[in-house]
Amino acid sequence: MPADPRLIVALDVPTADEARALVAQLGEAVSFYKVGLELFAGGGMALARELKDQGKQVFLDWKLHDIGTTVQRAAAALAQAGGDFLTVHGEPQVMEAAIRGKGRSDLKILAVTVLTSLNDEDLTEMGYGETARALVERRIHQAIRAGCEGVVASPHEAALARKIGGPGFLVVTPGVRPDWSAKNDQARAATPRDALANGASHIVVGRPITAANDPFEAAQRIAAEIAGV
Repeated sequence: MPADPRLIVALDVPTADEARALVAQLGEAVSFYKVGLELFAGGGMALARELKDQGKQVFLDWKLHDIGTTVQRAAAALAQAGGDFLTVHGEPQVMEAAIRGKGRSDLKILAVTVLTSLNDEDLTEMGYGETARALVERRIHQAIRAGCEGVVASPHEAALARKIGGPGFLVVTPGVRPDWSAKNDQARAATPRDALANGASHIVVGRPITAANDPFEAAQRIAAEIAGV
């Protein structure tokens, strides 16, 4: 089965060499990869360039969060370095700075709404006076006003993001777990099929593929599951 560009595989491993080995195992089964913070200090940017040279798409999941000037300069540098998606925290000043930084490049800025490991009780403990869904909704509207091309939201808020953002809005959903895998640390998880049916444009899958005995077979299994959605 050919690679489905809606499937993003998370290369959440400590070193670029381990990531390269996974990419080699997955071969033509995957065309889109997430390079996250774990790899950032272990050659992640060089790996991202390698993946682009191989014709792959790259999701730089680095969740930028700093003063506006710093975020703007970082986004500008990353736009020049290559990459298809870049995450920033869903705060107005941060999002607006990233949009300024990316300029006319093709880099897509995605706002992180609420991390999928958090639930309502966690938000209360952090001092928020609203539910995860309410906070996600507010940040989707703010992301659109800032000029972001999409958001990162749990599968359970994908339909909300799609309704607010419209048909061309990017809705990238981590916390995706096939029925045959464990939820691990994702508090608001869903199956790949359900996430896409609920409005996701892309799904991010990590351990169900990367920790499988046969990553290629696991990726093919998920591609088959989402083929009809």
